[in-house]
Order: sequence, then structure tokens, then C-alpha cells
Amino acid sequence: MSAQGTARSAAGSARQAGDSDALEHLARVGLIAYGVVHLLVAWLAVQLAWFGGSGGESADQSGAMQTLAESPVGKPLLWVVAAGLIALAAWQAAEVLRWRHGWSASGKTRTTALTRTGKAIVKAVIYAAFAVLAIRFATGGGQSSSQSEQQTTAGVFGWPGGRWLVGIAGLVVIGVGAYHVYKGVTKRFLKEIDTTDCSHSAVRLVTRLGQVGFPGKGIALAAVGGLFAYAAITFDPSKAQGLDGALHTILDLPFGQILLTLVAIGIAAFGAFCLVRARYPERT
Repeated sequence: MSAQGTARSAAGSARQAGDSDALEHLARVGLIAYGVVHLLVAWLAVQLAWFGGSGGESADQSGAMQTLAESPVGKPLLWVVAAGLIALAAWQAAEVLRWRHGWSASGKTRTTALTRTGKAIVKAVIYAAFAVLAIRFATGGGQSSSQSEQQTTAGVFGWPGGRWLVGIAGLVVIGVGAYHVYKGVTKRFLKEIDTTDCSHSAVRLVTRLGQVGFPGKGIALAAVGGLFAYAAITFDPSKAQGLDGALHTILDLPFGQILLTLVAIGIAAFGAFCLVRARYPERT
């Protein structure tokens, strides 16, 4: 078989995998799990705002996983979460190959293919990272995300040009956060969901949750990126404290409790958006 034929065969297999009912159902479980994690992060943020984080968990993804691990059915539930997130990552990996045919095209087709490919790669990495985090907590080896990020940042500082890499990473995360805000304000997220068969009330619910959820998450991401940029400027890895540190930073601002509560509401809305989003197919 020629190389071109092999590539077509691989792309065809990817499309079949992406269209697999079993994978689609498992990916929907992953979206629900992703939404639940955001709802838990929002709850931890509210606890931080009004009770000083009395539960002891970090107000981030690791804190959400720890909360799940401490529940009566914690470890089995974490394995379900991990399986769903792995399915989501596989779903996005299939998207990369699905759009591969457009890479060599020209004009709008090529731009669309490259944009969709880039988004799919980023999403696959995020979902895979969340899955790994869930597995670590399920096996009793989980640790604070902030601690892990500080260790990683310290390691990167030791690379040639590491300080610049951390700074660029911070700016990228700020950009992603800004895009989330833009996506929510302009309702651009609706272009990714097939709402053809949705009732008017369902479309309105999805729209409202997205309008609140994407900006809320975007602000939190921008704060995380700002901490990484600050770590690069000060050459201090302890400043790269991740989401938990970002939420603490928001809390330290004037009217911090109110601001953090608003961000928590936004993150909760994003979590609810993911739960509702699991019902509807992705627009192609």
C-alpha cells in the first residue's frame, strides 16, 4: 500500500473511531465528568471566599479530585471520570485526523482545518492531563496542582531560555483566557454545538450558561497566566501557583470576596454548560 493510501486508511479509521457510538457515549460521560470537576472547583472557590478554604483542599482541579476521592464511592468514581476524560481526549485526537485532509488545501478550507486541528490538539492535551490527575488520585498518588506547577516551573527555569519559555507560556494562557471571555460575550460557542433539534428553552439555557461560564473561566485562566508571567519576570517559581494561587490573588484584591464569588459563579456556569453540552452532538 502506498504512503498516500496508508494516510487515507488512517484518516478513515479515525473517522470511524470518531463516529463510534461507544466512544461517543463515553465521551459524553467525559463531558459530564469535566463539568462536575468545574462545579467542585467553583464550590471550593466559594469556600475560599467566605470561609477561608476551611475544607483544606486547594481551590483547583487537584482539590476537586481530592474531594471526589474522599467521597464514599470516591475511587470507583475517579476511575469513571478518568475513563470519560480519556475518551474525550481520544475523540479530539480523532478530530485531528478528521481535519488532516484540509491541511494541504488553500484559502478558507485550509484555515478552518488548521484552526480545528489546533483546538483539537489543545483540548486533547487538557483532557488527557485531567485524566492523569484523576488516575493519580484514584491510586492514592495525587498531589496539589500548585505544588506540581511550581516544581515544573523550577525545572523549566533550568533550561536554556527557560525564563522566556515560562513567560511565553504565561502569555499564551492569558490569551486563552481572553479568548474564553470573547467566546462567551459573542456567543461563539454556539457554533460548536448542533442545536437543530433543541427546543427554544434548551437553546436559551445553553446560551445563558455559556455567556456566564466562558467569561468566568476566562478570567480565572487569565489570572493563572498572569502568575506564570510574574514568575518569569521575578525568576521565582513559587509565584507560579496555578488556579489555586490565582483565586487567592483575586481574593486579595479590593472587594476580593465579591470578585471571587463572581468568578466562582462563572466557573459553576461553565460546569453546568458542560453537563448540558453532553446532551448535544458537536457541529461539524
